[in-house]
Amino acid sequence: MELVCPHCLRLNRIDDTRLKDGPKCGACKGALLDGSLLTLDDGNLRQSIARHGLPLLVDFWADWCGPCKMMAPVFADTARELAGKVSFAKVDTMQAPAASGSFAIRSIPTLILFVGGQEKGRISGALPAGQLKAWLAQQLA
Repeated sequence: MELVCPHCLRLNRIDDTRLKDGPKCGACKGALLDGSLLTLDDGNLRQSIARHGLPLLVDFWADWCGPCKMMAPVFADTARELAGKVSFAKVDTMQAPAASGSFAIRSIPTLILFVGGQEKGRISGALPAGQLKAWLAQQLA
């Protein structure tokens, strides 16, 4: 399986059976599955979606958005809780207008779940932790 490093964004190949062993990035030596958020943009979003081996939940957000700011800690906490099962990424819509346009982002925050490079589900609006986890479980069932 291939995983994008949340620290340096390099692509790493990891044996599926070693995911529970705390794999580290070959380039920066950062932990690949510690629940850190990937910060993606117009230049690396598509490749990350296509090549990342775990389900990838992408939060399209903006700094000026109140609901986005309210949801940020919930998103980060859930990322740490589900580390090794689902990866979490953020895309600043102001810094990545092409990515936002190509995924038809009309309101923020919008969360899109990608599995195997394909969109599996999408939801808009700030969610409490329980609702976010329930939605993810439903999408991954």
